[in-house]
Amino acid sequence: MAGMALARAGKHMSWFYDEYLLVTALYMLEPWEWTVFNSMLVSVVGMALYTGCVFMAQHIMAILYYFEIVQ
Repeated sequence: MAGMALARAGKHMSWFYDEYLLVTALYMLEPWEWTVFNSMLVSVVGMALYTGCVFMAQHIMAILYYFEIVQ
């Protein structure tokens, strides 16, 4: 039972990986270009997540003070 679920999850991950390769056209690139693209993508997503986590609390508090929900 658990083996079937893992196999199904593996098929889904394989499908998502194939879609990622097709949408970004990475299958046409050389391995070093692929590495550069993926590292840039990971760094941009990481910076966006970090910025969101660090500054989101400040923005939420500013909104709460503006609408006088928090005194």
